[in-house]
Amino acid sequence: MVKTTVYLDAEVVLQLRQLAGTEGRSQAELIREALAAYISRARFPLPSGAGRFRSGRGDVAGNWKSILRAAGSIQNGFAGTLRRP
Repeated sequence: MVKTTVYLDAEVVLQLRQLAGTEGRSQAELIREALAAYISRARFPLPSGAGRFRSGRGDVAGNWKSILRAAGSIQNGFAGTLRRP
């Protein structure tokens, strides 16, 4: 886990303390659970160029992990790791 600091309104802190005491859980545990639930429902926008270009490859959906891994290798100077169709 990573430690972070969050500033909360005084009323929220009071409610959080009461809830933690009532449930017998730590405030940090309640905050982590609430943030995880919020993030799991959040919608993250796609990059602006997503879906605009064609690669000419028909296997992208099934092999996206290896394609991205190869693209990262090219950026790091290992262009020979990319397999061409």
